[in-house]
Amino acid sequence: MLWYRCISSPLGEITLYSDGTHLVGLRFRDGTDPERTADAEDRPLAVFDRTEEWLDLYFSGRIPPFAPPLKINASPFRTAVYEALLEIPYGQTASYAAIARMLVRRGKRAACSARAVGSALARNPILLIVPCHRVIGSDGSLTGYAAGVERKRRLLQIETDPQEFKKIEKCC
Repeated sequence: MLWYRCISSPLGEITLYSDGTHLVGLRFRDGTDPERTADAEDRPLAVFDRTEEWLDLYFSGRIPPFAPPLKINASPFRTAVYEALLEIPYGQTASYAAIARMLVRRGKRAACSARAVGSALARNPILLIVPCHRVIGSDGSLTGYAAGVERKRRLLQIETDPQEFKKIEKCC
């Protein structure tokens, strides 16, 4: 069974998904929400409360000292990519190519391309908490993000200059 909760954030509506114990999805709601199914139910769950607490800290510009319990159902390669993302410190970035090299160095892949990493990131089921927004192009450019490049820019801004983010929020 899949449960969900919709919440508001400074960057738009978010839908949380749970298996009842773990957070299995976090998506911005932009008219297409592929994980939401007809048999999903809106139900109060402790994991949703914990995730909302994490999001409140995050959007206030503070580093959450915990993560809600996560469960990612993905291929071994995508799981290795998501685990690498969890190692990128708050307020810092890594390139797609650097993550690919890391996976090869750790023996997760014999060879890996930046494009393969990007493909895995496009399928990240738990945005924000599994921080694919911290991955940028080798030249420092803000390349694709499932929730849009503008959101990616604003998420990085929250992590590097939360006061400036708050000023922008007041203007919008």
